[in-house]
Amino acid sequence: MPDGATPLGVPRIGVPRIGVLGGTFDPVHIGHLVVAVEARHQLGLDRVLLVVANDPWQKRGSRAMTPAADRLAMTRAAVEGLAGIEVSSLEVDRGGPSYMVDTLTSLRSQYPGTQLLLIVGADVAAQMGTWDRATELPALASLVVACRGGAPAGTVPPGWTVVNLPVPRLDVSSSELRERLREGRPVDFLVPEAAMRCIEQRGLYAGAT
Repeated sequence: MPDGATPLGVPRIGVPRIGVLGGTFDPVHIGHLVVAVEARHQLGLDRVLLVVANDPWQKRGSRAMTPAADRLAMTRAAVEGLAGIEVSSLEVDRGGPSYMVDTLTSLRSQYPGTQLLLIVGADVAAQMGTWDRATELPALASLVVACRGGAPAGTVPPGWTVVNLPVPRLDVSSSELRERLREGRPVDFLVPEAAMRCIEQRGLYAGAT
């Protein structure tokens, strides 16, 4: 990748750059894809990996979780045809609780000499201090905080190299979409069409049509 600056003004450093966007993706929706596409463009990333959590331990017990294999299939369907946006099954393949520190460590081994950029929303950034071995994370990746509508990033735990990423404000959430799907209400343009076909084929979310 040539030297210079990205559209966001972040200097290129002459090594491959991979964005890491983790999540439950239950279901995957247009907001996830917009963040991934904007990050790749504005930061000049070679690729963005959507890392599907196997067992999101901080959400355990809060609600019934769609099986990881189904969430992985939905997310893979959603990114079909999107240049530079890929899905990683790393956490699903590893099994057990999904800890980002383990994921970033594995990715650094898998892609030596690559700069990793962890992409999170502003709400998630404020909670990162509660993550497993949180103090080890800044040594593994830089932090990209997606700021919807250009809103300030808010509080970020100390130790991080932080880049603020302005993204369009889209008021859509997976919890709202699950409710709409259960009630048989439309989710057109909110859930990618290919992902919706996967939902229907697998019989996910009672009431989905």
